[in-house]
Amino acid sequence: MGNSYRDLLVWQNARDYAIKVYRATERFPKAEQFGLTNQIRRAAVSVASNIAEGQGRLTPGEFIQFLGIARGSLLELWTQFEIAYGLGYLSRVDFEELDYEANGLLGLLNRLINSLRKRTSRPESS
Repeated sequence: MGNSYRDLLVWQNARDYAIKVYRATERFPKAEQFGLTNQIRRAAVSVASNIAEGQGRLTPGEFIQFLGIARGSLLELWTQFEIAYGLGYLSRVDFEELDYEANGLLGLLNRLINSLRKRTSRPESS
């Protein structure tokens, strides 16, 4: 599974995405600091964190489970961006950029999950 979660392209992208999310939410109204801003930031951090935690687990099955949690956090984040955009907290350009990058990250997560599932479903060779 590799030496470290830091070696995983999906984790690197998720980390970079979380940083972009933090920067995008800096412009949200102060009244949202403990509301939508906090929710969005927590979900963004959760994506990268669950990838790292899953890679550190002992079995591919556990890793898949944590990647699924990361995927769920990413979909939660997508919903929150839709709400933030609807409220006018995100510009169209920022929304489209975050949406595009989330889609790429989702693709990486899905491919890694599918790869691990295929690997774990193969019979062990003696």
